[in-house]
Parts: sequence; C-alpha cells; structure tokens
Amino acid sequence: MNDYISIPPLLRDASALIYVDDLETPEVRAEDSRHLWTVLRLRPGETVVVSDGQGRFRGCTVAATSIGKAPEKPVAPAQTAQRARRRGQGGALVLLPATEVMEGRRAVPALTVGFSLAKGDRNDWAVAKLSELGVDRIVPLMCERTAVRLSPEQALHQHERLRRIAREASMQARRIWLPEVLDVVALAHAPSRLGSDARAGVGGGGVGEVGGGGIGGVGGGGIALAEPGGPGLSLATPTVLVGPEGGFAPGELAMGLPVVGLGATVLRIETAAIAAGTILSALRSGLLSATSAVDDPRRCRPR
Repeated sequence: MNDYISIPPLLRDASALIYVDDLETPEVRAEDSRHLWTVLRLRPGETVVVSDGQGRFRGCTVAATSIGKAPEKPVAPAQTAQRARRRGQGGALVLLPATEVMEGRRAVPALTVGFSLAKGDRNDWAVAKLSELGVDRIVPLMCERTAVRLSPEQALHQHERLRRIAREASMQARRIWLPEVLDVVALAHAPSRLGSDARAGVGGGGVGEVGGGGIGGVGGGGIALAEPGGPGLSLATPTVLVGPEGGFAPGELAMGLPVVGLGATVLRIETAAIAAGTILSALRSGLLSATSAVDDPRRCRPR
C-alpha cells in the first residue's frame, strides 16, 4: 500500500514538511525559513516534519523563531512578529526533534513522465504538478519538432530552475521521496538513457539537489509514447513520453516503442504530461484498476 492510500498521520497533521541535510540535527535553510515564517506563519509549539528526501523523516517541534535585528525600543513579541512579516523578513526557525526517525516504503513501480520542452512557463507548471502527483522521475525531452531550442547555458539554467520547482512542490505535497528531474534528453537517446537509469539506479546528489535520491533500482518496466488513438495506459509501461505540439515525427514513431492514448482529444504538452502522471499515479495507488489486456487494453474502470 503506498502513500496515496495511507498517509502517515504525522505527515497529514503536521503544519509543514521541509527537506534538510541531517535528520539528527535539522537545520532549516534560509529560503525555507522565510517561507515558513512569512507565508505559513508558524509559531513555537507547532509540528514540522523534516525529511532527507530519500524516504526518511521525523517530526520536530518549532522551539523558537529568531526574527533578526532587534528593535530600537522594547516591544511585545507579537508586535515584533507582525513588523517582521510586514517587512518580509524571514525568521530563523529552531527545530527540536520530537519523534524517532522513520522510513517510508517507496511506491512501486517507479513512474517516469517525459515531455517535450514547451514555451513560456508551461515547463514549470508541468514539473510542479507532476511532483505533486508523486511521479518519481521527470524528463524534459528534445524531439525533432520541439519548438524550444536551448543553448548549453540556457539548458543548465532550465535544469536548475525545474529542480527547484520540483523541490518546492514536493514539500507542499508532503513527499518524503524527492522526484528526480533529469537534464534535457534527446528522444532518440531516451530508451538507452532511461533503461540504463532504471536498472542501475540514478541520482547521487544530496537533498539540496532535487536530482539526488534517484530511483535506486525501483521499477524499470516499459517505455511508451503518448499518441492519440493508442490503447489505454497500464503499469506495464510506467514510463510515458509526451511529444511536442506537432506530434512525434515519423522517424520517432518508427523507433519501435509502443504507443498509449490519453483520451479522445489532442492535448497540449503540459496537459498530456499531467494526464499521464495522473493516470499512472491512480493505477499505482489502486484508485484506478485497468482491465486486463486480454479483455480490452483501451478500457479502464474505477475501483
């Protein structure tokens, strides 16, 4: 049973979840502290879950907040807090471990969704939503008809940005396993790249790197291309790749990968990616049950 069906009470009831490098002596990063202080407005006594992003987590109690520069004249703590929030100052949170370190089981199979790079902020939106849905690996793709072309410097900036977005969305979703965001992968190289990663495990960075943690040998399975008219999704192909607005080129469709359908309409890149992530997540969690391929691979029914 995975986290979508049975969420530990600690994760459900805590005021927030953040990622830290050391669960024994958790230290809150400045950017996370600002968010918890100015947006969520945490106060001493509230519970925060800290996680290493690799399945381990524990509950902590907010012991104190340090607002920073002391006021010139003595004021009540409540007034000081209000002033800090109005000025957008982040309080440095002090966390005291309140539970033992726990470890959650990873849902299987590991889910991967790749999508052709899109213009504007649509890549950001897709990565955020896929992270919230519980997708394990997110792959920006460069296809023959991809409209966006990035220089090496732009690609590096894009990668860092998408990893940061995935991290922030995963904290909001209370994920104890960080998703991996790969750098841009050419579709022609995707089968060998993703197949190798699935067998050997990927990642290796710390919590600060959303790419860290990897999928560590969890899953594998088949890779499919999302194509209108294809049969319905199943966990036989837990990796789904979404093409550009103009669709996959004939040569790409001739690569020999199976195709799967995402509905009766032609979807935009980010919509198709999120549809694939939603269906795969629902199948894996047991919220949706696919009929057997013998009956009709195009049909699925709610459980």
